[in-house]
Amino acid sequence: MPLSIDTARFINLKVEDLGDGVWGVALNRAAKRNALDIETIEELVDFFSIAPRADVRAVVLAGAGDHFCAGLDLIEHHDEDRSPADFMHVCLRWHEAFNKMEYGGVPIIAALQGAVVGGGLELASSAHVRVMNETTYFALPEGQRGLFTGGGATIRVTDLVGKSRMIDMMLTGRVYQGDEAMDVGLAQYIVKGSSYDAALELARKAAQNLPLSNFAICSAVSHMQNMSAMDAAYAEAVVAGVVNTQPDARARLAAFADKTAARVRRND
Repeated sequence: MPLSIDTARFINLKVEDLGDGVWGVALNRAAKRNALDIETIEELVDFFSIAPRADVRAVVLAGAGDHFCAGLDLIEHHDEDRSPADFMHVCLRWHEAFNKMEYGGVPIIAALQGAVVGGGLELASSAHVRVMNETTYFALPEGQRGLFTGGGATIRVTDLVGKSRMIDMMLTGRVYQGDEAMDVGLAQYIVKGSSYDAALELARKAAQNLPLSNFAICSAVSHMQNMSAMDAAYAEAVVAGVVNTQPDARARLAAFADKTAARVRRND
């Protein structure tokens, strides 16, 4: 029996059922450019802890207003004046939230617009697919703020753009946007107009896949990247053994065999 999601419990997130197993999760602090305070992180932990057990088949991740996310709430950080140990535990909660996203097995399509900066880029890089539009820009200004990334940029953003570009972004405050951002790997899609509409279309497409296949795609691939090549090959074989023999796939395989399934064609 799937768990239910009480949308009323979320304050800093706008959580809504979009139908057909697709859910919308939007940062809901537009006045702060959706900066991430600790309460927002806790809500992300809550939602993405329950999503895999609540029959959520795909998520569109977005930000209210003109910006996706401007990163760490620096006002909260300044006012709290945390000790090193306190801030370490804040970072560990960020990692908890973002790990649940990346490894949770539910496809997350990020709809990016405006600022995707600092911790906002860390959040976006935890999604499985990123869609940007002409307003989107990416930056890691930690060096200029006297800070260092604490939410996984050294892992996920480096995976996207490479070590040299990551260090350059932090040292110089370099901003990526438009086709250049696409070219270095910060997003997989760029659209004119609504990145949300494009992300929703992709989420609905992903939600039509079998949940076990999506779980493997959105969990196992990341785990295998953390393994040696030999261990990853073994793990891949085990996962394929489970996924490729699932009973729910029989009808889809039969449709391919009798030529009623859609074929993969080139885009003309």
